[in-house]
Amino acid sequence: MDKTNVPAPSALAYYGDAVIELLVRERLIMTGISNAGQLNKLSRAFVTAQKQSECVGNILPILTEDETDVFKRGRNMHGNHPKSASVSDYRRATGFEVLMGYLHFTNEFDRARELFLTAYKNELENLNNG
Repeated sequence: MDKTNVPAPSALAYYGDAVIELLVRERLIMTGISNAGQLNKLSRAFVTAQKQSECVGNILPILTEDETDVFKRGRNMHGNHPKSASVSDYRRATGFEVLMGYLHFTNEFDRARELFLTAYKNELENLNNG
């Protein structure tokens, strides 16, 4: 895959946010829940900056050098952060979104899914046991 045409980190963060949301929705639907209100409530617990920052800690040790570089570029982007998140949580979450956007954009779908499942392993276990 020619990776020279990869979008800027800010665009990848936008894209990666959607990738994460799609993976969350896929997993929630797999639980058998069909009530849209309940699904929306559950999905919010996965996509906050604080939760993404916490979960990204599960994947940092297994990232390749290339993936680590992409994550760091996203984490180090300058921009405003919401009042609902600390600067460090927001930056780590943004790095995660950039990484997921990058992997999906470069057709590394299986790796994106693998990292998602590893990042959210505790939350997904709780979901399946709850």
